[in-house]
Amino acid sequence: MLPRVLEPETLDHLAPDDPVAQRSRRDLRRVNAFMGARRILARAMARAVTDAPGRPLRILELGCGDGRLLLAVARHRGDRWPSARLDLLDRQPIVDAATITAYAAVGWQARPMISDVMAWAGGDDGERWDVIVTNLFLHHFDADALRMLLAACARRADALAACEPRRSRFALAASHLIFFLGANAVTRKDGVLSVRAGFVDRELGAAWPDDPGPWRLDEYDDGLFTHCLVASRRPMPS
Repeated sequence: MLPRVLEPETLDHLAPDDPVAQRSRRDLRRVNAFMGARRILARAMARAVTDAPGRPLRILELGCGDGRLLLAVARHRGDRWPSARLDLLDRQPIVDAATITAYAAVGWQARPMISDVMAWAGGDDGERWDVIVTNLFLHHFDADALRMLLAACARRADALAACEPRRSRFALAASHLIFFLGANAVTRKDGVLSVRAGFVDRELGAAWPDDPGPWRLDEYDDGLFTHCLVASRRPMPS
């Protein structure tokens, strides 16, 4: 097994309007498409939310970036969760008005939330969600921060659907080849670092709070490059 190695990724430290960052975010959309991220995240959400709450679903995405991945989910599977209310949390104001309008066009009400995720995890304003989702986000955090973040998710939501890089030799080798997708230098470097910081086996579940209540955890691989954790207070199908 490859050891987990956590190093800062360049894109996280670039200004939102930096042309290199804008190019890298376009690269990430191509990488997500290549990885099948939209389908993988939709499947994880379906596993996490097995029962309709009888009202519009409340969703929070942590580290949403430009917000377009969940928009793709809403366009293709949004009828499963009609009139959903979506909060898009990121420390940078990247979600634009056109993306919010596009969510409205498919019947979802979306709003950006500008906040550092650890400040969100350390506070509690009483707001709760039915499901929290993340995509290629949790791997940015060391063990202590990851435990704090997952404890906040358990405290403030009824489900979690997290899709992360799979840390494997195959995925690491593939990460060196994303220049074939037209990725710039930042995306190429960050792609390798993401895999090295990714997860395998039951590492995410091991960081879940020990006694958060009646939770069920399902940790699994999906596709060639993705490792998922689904946590739910409700029983999940076998």
